[in-house]
Amino acid sequence: MLIFKDTKFIKSPFDSEAELEQVIVDNYEYLFGPDSFYLPKTMIKTADGAGTIPDGFAIDLGAKQWYIVEAELGHHDVWRHIAQQVSKQIVASSQPSTKQKLGDISAQMYLDDEYTKEKFSSLGIESVDVRKVIREILKGDPIIGIPIDIIPNDLKDWARQQRLKVKLWIVSKFVQLNNNENIIYEFPEEFQPALDTEEEDKPQKANAKYTRYDINIVDLIEADIISIGEILTMTYKPKGGRAKQFHATVLEDGSLELLDQQFSSPSNAAVAGIQAAGSDRKTVNGWTSWKNSDNKTLADLREQLLNTTLTE
Repeated sequence: MLIFKDTKFIKSPFDSEAELEQVIVDNYEYLFGPDSFYLPKTMIKTADGAGTIPDGFAIDLGAKQWYIVEAELGHHDVWRHIAQQVSKQIVASSQPSTKQKLGDISAQMYLDDEYTKEKFSSLGIESVDVRKVIREILKGDPIIGIPIDIIPNDLKDWARQQRLKVKLWIVSKFVQLNNNENIIYEFPEEFQPALDTEEEDKPQKANAKYTRYDINIVDLIEADIISIGEILTMTYKPKGGRAKQFHATVLEDGSLELLDQQFSSPSNAAVAGIQAAGSDRKTVNGWTSWKNSDNKTLADLREQLLNTTLTE
């Protein structure tokens, strides 16, 4: 249950798979990251026709990855529904004609949508290189991305059997008590999947106490990698404007203090900064944005903790 003043929001099932699909279209960056853009199925027709089109494709320019996206409801049968559906989509998506179509649509989005164009520009990708960059990303294997309301154990088993990488995210719905029209959707913090087969398959780091997704700033404090009161810096250059610097203070509980607010998520703190600078971006990866006085990002410090050998 979520409570805001005297208002209670209770967890509720999605009305339909279509509702969840639309929630993903509207909020895809909170799953696939701030450098991603989304191609919903309404824009795409695969070579094999109906039944082989996933709910969408996400392309992450920063990580140079692409996703076959299939939103699912946890009560659907894993083996007879989800597995069969995704298998068909993988085959169709691997066709050269499908990849050509994705490249064409992506290039058109770059031309038509300023929000998408800004993502290319922020990564230093010039207009002449857009098709080349997309083509290179699509040469790699896709990741199967499944946003879902609950994760049955069978789905975890199926995911771990796949040759392709699989990521599962939990997206939840809450409705106001006695007012079903007032709805809140809950997304994971920091783009964190509930299951990531790539992360599971990686060789174990020296510090086996943690996985990458488990680490928070408070863990870096406990490991003496970050100090309470330390100042982290983020530089952001608005389009057509001057670069601005933001300074956040690390608090005892691992949150960041910025602009007279406290943020438990580094990414939410980064969003607050860039929006204060005039950006309309909804997401930023705070782990790669905030740096310490040695010019190391939080992501660098996280890797430092993962690679630290535990001692008695």
